[in-house]
Amino acid sequence: MLKIGVIGLGDISKIHIPAIQSNPYVELAAVCDIDPEMEGTVEGPVFYTDYHKMLEKETLDCVHICLPHHLHYTATKACVEKGIHVFQEKPLALDANEGKSLVELEALNPNIKIGISLQNRRNETVIKLLEISASGEYGKILGIKGLVAWFRPKEYYDIKPWRGQMKYAGGGVMINQALHTIDLMQLFGGEIKTIKGSIDELLDYGLDVEDTATARIEFINGAKGLLFATNANAENSSVELELLFEKGKFTIKDSILTETLVDGTKLKLEEDRKLPGMKFYYGASHVKLINEFYECIRHNTDGYIKAKDAQVSMEMINAIRQSSISGKQIAMGVYQ
Repeated sequence: MLKIGVIGLGDISKIHIPAIQSNPYVELAAVCDIDPEMEGTVEGPVFYTDYHKMLEKETLDCVHICLPHHLHYTATKACVEKGIHVFQEKPLALDANEGKSLVELEALNPNIKIGISLQNRRNETVIKLLEISASGEYGKILGIKGLVAWFRPKEYYDIKPWRGQMKYAGGGVMINQALHTIDLMQLFGGEIKTIKGSIDELLDYGLDVEDTATARIEFINGAKGLLFATNANAENSSVELELLFEKGKFTIKDSILTETLVDGTKLKLEEDRKLPGMKFYYGASHVKLINEFYECIRHNTDGYIKAKDAQVSMEMINAIRQSSISGKQIAMGVYQ
């Protein structure tokens, strides 16, 4: 029986904790939040307000990090130094440079697993599309389009001010709302050659993080990518991911994978499982990914999403930001 801890009892912990509690091979032993009023909100585990004390007093096998972005690296490092596996909510870190430190931490501690919650990689539609791409039946990928058109009111940032501050969030729409789409674009497209991007604040909320981002991505294999992400839409429209192959076109939208046939009709191929309620867009793959990580701990295997896997999207975000500042095309890895 694995002993599990959770650091941070905010919104995303409400996805992690039920997943932990539903797994028969683990026990939620301890939780931590700096707000003492959170004590008793999770029935069963010991409550702490200081995660250092939790790590000192409890014998834990794995800790879930559900904290604001600027705390990911320090909390993960504290767990690793105690010999504890980590399942960390996205993003990997505050920015690409801090992400590199986390990747180095992972490399220096090969016996400790650091799993990153890029759960959309485990969506049924994504798995099916990866199979189609790997089959070679439709030829090479020519283009990848990622669209994220959501809305975030001013209250979203007022309730949790860290979301609107670069020093705590590391960015806006790219790192918060579009990260999964950015990650999937590079997962399908492969190694990236260059990025030309632009960011903006269309909502005039007085924040120092972007609410809109566009980017043109050139992959080494010759494929072209287009990213458009915004929090300035009138509503949360469905995320759209489109792959254009030499011999076909496939789209994930409204959690459904379709193939566009020659006559323009769309053939449904797969559909994602969804979470019930208003937060359906989180997807149902958190549970799948968390259970998968526990199995990797139990059997000492490595079929989980590692820090080095998650670093690519952090580098893409940084390149888009640097391109927007300079007005120039950025070669991946040559933006520091």
